[in-house]
Amino acid sequence: MKGRRIEILDSTLRDGAQGEGISFSVNDKLNIVETLVQFGIDFIEAGNPGSNPKDLEFFGKASDLKLGHAKLCAFGSTRRHNVAACDDANIKSLLAANTPVVVIFGKAWELHVTEILRISLEENLELVRDTIEYLRSESKEVIFDAEHFFDGYKASESYAMSVLSAAAEGGATTLVLCDTNGGTLPSDIYNITKKVVEAFPGKKIGIHCHNDIDCAVASTLMAVEAGATHVQGTFIGIGERCGNANLSAIIPNLVLKRGFECCRDMSILSDTARKIAEISNTQIDNTKPYVGASAFAHKGGMHIDGVLKKSCSFEHIDPALVGNKRRFLMSEVSGRSTVLAKIKHFAPHLEKNSKETSEILEKLKELEHYGYHFEAADASFELLVKKVLGLYKPAFRLVMYKIMSEFPVAEGEMPASATIKVEVDGKEEMTAVMGNGPVNALDLALRKALVVFYPSIKEMRLTDYKVRVLESNCTTAARVRVLIETTDEKSTWTTVGVSNDIIEASLIALVDSIEYKLLK
Repeated sequence: MKGRRIEILDSTLRDGAQGEGISFSVNDKLNIVETLVQFGIDFIEAGNPGSNPKDLEFFGKASDLKLGHAKLCAFGSTRRHNVAACDDANIKSLLAANTPVVVIFGKAWELHVTEILRISLEENLELVRDTIEYLRSESKEVIFDAEHFFDGYKASESYAMSVLSAAAEGGATTLVLCDTNGGTLPSDIYNITKKVVEAFPGKKIGIHCHNDIDCAVASTLMAVEAGATHVQGTFIGIGERCGNANLSAIIPNLVLKRGFECCRDMSILSDTARKIAEISNTQIDNTKPYVGASAFAHKGGMHIDGVLKKSCSFEHIDPALVGNKRRFLMSEVSGRSTVLAKIKHFAPHLEKNSKETSEILEKLKELEHYGYHFEAADASFELLVKKVLGLYKPAFRLVMYKIMSEFPVAEGEMPASATIKVEVDGKEEMTAVMGNGPVNALDLALRKALVVFYPSIKEMRLTDYKVRVLESNCTTAARVRVLIETTDEKSTWTTVGVSNDIIEASLIALVDSIEYKLLK
C-alpha cells in the first residue's frame, strides 16, 4: 500500500460550520482556505452557495485566492422534483460559484427517498443522473456524496448500489460513501466499502464519516484499507452533532502509519490545526491525538525516564514530525528524571542522587499535598526550584495591600479598588487603582507600583484566570487554587497560588508571575 495516493477533501467550511457554536465570517473562511492551501489539501469544500448570501459572497471573493494545486468545491443537492436541472435555482447557484469542482449529494437510502423526499425510487435515480450529467455538460468535475449510503446499503444493497450506478452513468468522477448518521461500525465500513470498490473498478471511491459512535477516524481508515482513495473530513473533527471524521488524526495516520501519500508538509500539522481552531473560536482538546497539548505530555516518573533514554519507549512518533512538542509535567507522582529534565537548562549540574534533587521532590510533594498543581504552572515550578537551590532573590517585597469592593455597582463604574505598597532595595512605592473586580484591581495596582522600578513590566498582561475550589467539608471556607496565565507578547507563562482566601491565592499567583518575568 505504500506510495498510494489518497485525495483529501476538507469540509471544515461546510460540514464543520454546521457544528454547534461554529459561525464563520467571510474573512474567516478566506483565512481558513489559505491555511488549508498551505498545508496541501486537495479539495476544499467551501459551502453551499444556494443556502445563504454569506457563502455566495465568499465564492465571489475566493476567485482572487491563489490555490496552488487545491481545488475549491461548491456543495449542493440534486435537482428538485419536477424541475429540470438547468432551471433549478440551487444548481444555478452552484454554477454561479464558479468553482472547478461541484460536490452533489443525493439519497442512497430507500427510507429517505420514500419518506423524506416522498418520490419514487426510480425518480430519485433520475435526479442523481440528470443533475450530474448537466453539471458535467457545464465542464464541472463532480464528486457525488451518496448520503446515508451505509444505512441504505444495509436496508437494500441493490438500491444503494443502483444510486452509485446512476451517479457513475451521469459522469461523477468520485463516488463517496457517506455514514451520515455516524452509527456504522468500522468492520461494516470495511466490508461494504470493499464490495463497492470491487463493483466499480477504475472509479474513485471516497469515504465520509460522522463521529456519533466515536469511530469516525477508525471507520475512515478501514475504508482506505478496503480500497477507498478519497477521504473527507474536517480539521479537529468539528461538525454537526458529535462532529466529523478528524483530519488532524486521519492524515498523520495515513502518512506516518501506512505510508500513503497525501498533503504536503506534515511538520505544520499542529500549527494548521491551531490556526483553524483559533479562527473557529474553539478549543483543541488537550488530549487530541497528534495536535493536542497533551499528545506528547509525560507525567509518570518511569515514563519520563524511559523517554529520556529512548523516546520510542513511550512515544509512538517523534512529536516534531507533526509540529508538536514533548512536555514533562510536574506533580506529586514525578520522579527524579522528571525534575532533572525540567531544570536542566538552568541547573545542569544536578544528578539523580543529588541532595538538592531530593529536596526539590520533597518540597514539590509537600506543596501538592496542600493543593498546589504544577503541571500547568511551569513558571511557579521554576521559581520553586530556584528557591530551593538558592538561585532566587526576590525582586520586591509586598509590604501591604487593601481591597475594597462596592455593591451595588453603578453602570459604567469600577466595582473594586486596591491599595498596594511594595519595597525594592529599601525604597517604597504605594499606589491605589480602581479595577473591574478585586483581582483585576490587585493586578493593576501591583504592576503600577512596580513599573517605577522595573519598566519592562509594562509589557505584561494577564490573559487567563482560573479558580478551582479544592475539596473541603465547608464549601464557603474551602481552599482554592488559582491559575494565572500571563504574556509579554514574546512568551506566555502560568503561575499558581493556593490559599483559604481567594484574594490571597490570586496575589500569590500574581507575585509569581511578575517575579518570573523579571527573572527571564
